[in-house]
Amino acid sequence: MKITVCIGSSCHIKGSRQVVEELQYLIKENNLGDKVELGGTFCMGKCQQGVCVTVDDDFYSVTPDTVADFFKESVLSKV
Repeated sequence: MKITVCIGSSCHIKGSRQVVEELQYLIKENNLGDKVELGGTFCMGKCQQGVCVTVDDDFYSVTPDTVADFFKESVLSKV
């Protein structure tokens, strides 16, 4: 599974760094380092939708406040 987080300027302002840090923690906490690849990219073209995240090819809008729920629903349930 590949998770990609936008780190472009608009998403950065909306908290992409915190989203990345929390995802790094959750991946490590759940021992998923060998199953989940976390990466960054610049603009996904959906700047108005918050911190843009894709899991494989599925798009999500995530905030620092919703990243834990996102991880549980969209990552843990599919690993």
